[in-house]
Amino acid sequence: MNVLTLVHGRRGHLLNMIRGLEQSTVPPAALVIVQMNETPFRWESSRFPIVHCALDSGDDKLPLAAARNAAVDNAPGDDLVFLDVDCVPAPDLMAAYRDKLALSKNVLYQGEVLYLPSALENTETAMDLFAQYGAPHPLHVGRCSGETVPHALFWSLNFACQRETFEQIGRFDTQYRGYGAEDTDFGFRAAETGVPIEFIQARAFHQFHPSFDPPLNHLTSIVANARLFRARWGFWPMDGWLTQFANAGYIEMDDEAIVLRRMPTRIEIAAALR
Repeated sequence: MNVLTLVHGRRGHLLNMIRGLEQSTVPPAALVIVQMNETPFRWESSRFPIVHCALDSGDDKLPLAAARNAAVDNAPGDDLVFLDVDCVPAPDLMAAYRDKLALSKNVLYQGEVLYLPSALENTETAMDLFAQYGAPHPLHVGRCSGETVPHALFWSLNFACQRETFEQIGRFDTQYRGYGAEDTDFGFRAAETGVPIEFIQARAFHQFHPSFDPPLNHLTSIVANARLFRARWGFWPMDGWLTQFANAGYIEMDDEAIVLRRMPTRIEIAAALR
């Protein structure tokens, strides 16, 4: 099995991911790292090879969809495990995915993600502490292994599939540029092509990092990607963020269109940092 991840900055988090994979009961055949919009940097592991790729969008919008596709193109095998760079895999994550992929091929397997508190921000891969203090996302509290996940709740933080399934779905759509909606679109196209999503206990721990709420730093990307998603699927994604943007006067929106009214100031963006 190949592990695929994308990185821009976050070298410390990526190093913790590598350390976590080195503790895995089933090490990956290879780790594929796609560096986005940054100077190439090389990592090494004594337990598995690391494949390095670089992708530059030519602007400040991270090419997330294109980078995931590039990771698949550079993976040396057909069993694909996608992990967000902020995720540290539990020792049995790879074994859980291996067993499921061997049983049923035409499925997206979505693993569990537990979010770590800021107090553990600089802690190395202490799995006992991670398991004690990690908390599930509110939308995934109480999920059981084998449960079907609604396609609208697909996320790309921690999932696995076979290359054939990835191609059947149609890969990630590179028309989405920058932050927002590319993984939701992937989930809806999985539904359209008859690929179910199954939740399994393949646990990863999401390392803490500051974030923007709402993500004013990604306003233009979110608006552009929301328009693309609305044109394809007939409704607005990321409606919570869009509503916050509208209430603050950055955009106007109705059922059919979004109009960008003004950009946030640096002070407003800084104030949204949590």
